[in-house]
Amino acid sequence: MIVTSYHTKKISKSDDLFSILDTSLPALQNGDVVAVTSKIVSICEGSIVKNDGSVDKPDLIKREADSYLDIPLSQSYGVTITIKDNKLVANAGIDESNGNGYFILWPRQPFKSASLIWEYLRKKYRRTKLGVIITDSHIAPLQWGTRGRAISWCGVEPLKNYIDTPDIFGRHLHATKASMIDGLAAAAVAVMGEGNEQTPLAIIRDVPFVAFRNEPPDQKEVDGLCISLKDDIYAPILTSVSWHKKDI
Repeated sequence: MIVTSYHTKKISKSDDLFSILDTSLPALQNGDVVAVTSKIVSICEGSIVKNDGSVDKPDLIKREADSYLDIPLSQSYGVTITIKDNKLVANAGIDESNGNGYFILWPRQPFKSASLIWEYLRKKYRRTKLGVIITDSHIAPLQWGTRGRAISWCGVEPLKNYIDTPDIFGRHLHATKASMIDGLAAAAVAVMGEGNEQTPLAIIRDVPFVAFRNEPPDQKEVDGLCISLKDDIYAPILTSVSWHKKDI
């Protein structure tokens, strides 16, 4: 697997995402997966809020979250723990870094955005095997360090299913599904960086373990990757607190 990041100009709300892709990416090959940070998708589509002192960030987070824990910020490093699009995430994904005075929200419809990027690049380069992932950073419990994950995808199978297949000693696996999209996202975010690198795009090449597909995921497929709180392996933790806002 070869992962290469690509530099762009400083991106503002007046920019067109497809023009940025045109000027920043090289010609794509069959079998490429293009990683795009969610931040530039949000900026280009206007999913931003001016940080002019009139906006209360905790209120904005609660508005954007699907559910949140109403814990005093002094007890949580100033972070609100939320669920957004069925993902456990800090602050509903809202970020201020590289925002130039704006709160940057998650894309309004991340799967639609991934599909539009996929269709555009696929048509432009006439490729039959092409993937797109929209990435963001997150933190894992009990560990320092951010890492990348996919918040949406298109053109690739998101999981590799090992259930009922043997391990090297012939023991059949009962629950293992490898997340292809999160593995690719982690590799892409590692080379794109988290600071002032100004490389919000990456191409992941030579990925024979990825299965490509010719249509965007439908809602059933998207929902199929989600696990309810009560069925999650971390259910004893996730269900022991009172989540506010929507029923999940």
